[in-house]
Amino acid sequence: MRYIIMCGGKYSEWETPKHLTKIHGEEIVARTIRLLKENGVEDIAISSNDSAFEKFGVPVLKHENDYQYGSGYSPTGYWCEAFYPTNEPTCYIFGDVVFSPEAIKRIVEAETNDIELFGSMQPFAENYPKKWIEPFALKVVDTNHLKQAIARVKKLDAAGRFKRRPIMWELWAVIKGTNVNKNRRNWTAINDYTCDIDTKDDIAVMEKIIPAE
Repeated sequence: MRYIIMCGGKYSEWETPKHLTKIHGEEIVARTIRLLKENGVEDIAISSNDSAFEKFGVPVLKHENDYQYGSGYSPTGYWCEAFYPTNEPTCYIFGDVVFSPEAIKRIVEAETNDIELFGSMQPFAENYPKKWIEPFALKVVDTNHLKQAIARVKKLDAAGRFKRRPIMWELWAVIKGTNVNKNRRNWTAINDYTCDIDTKDDIAVMEKIIPAE
């Protein structure tokens, strides 16, 4: 299985891709690559159209994605188009997530014959820094199922079926065939400090939680 670290999209308050943010001096992407390799993963790539990611020694898959996240949750484009199109089994790792070693190990060792989502879940761990759930990775064996779900998300959005512009939770609801506007607890829970970086203030928070190595 190939592991693709997703590093696309644009975020208004970041001068450089937030996936290159350093936690204790180590860029988030470098940390994820290191943890994957420590768990025996060698087939690693980065999905991005930014040449800044070419320094990590893994293939950079050029992937245009016009998704842009503005202030006050006013995104443009489709978040779900961030998934690099492929026909081979792929685990998509969200590039702005700071993973614990245990979280990467659980994702790598998990088995599925379809699609599995990994994310935080209530009740949250004591050292989890957010007050809401976050997605971390999507492991895909049935690639046709993912492509069909993405196409259906676009149709539902065009028909005004979502309460907001669809992101991971709406896509997951379509994949699982559940209510498109209600989160279900049917993904694999990662309950520790693993979380994404949304703002620059999150950097200091994560550095307080994660011990320096």
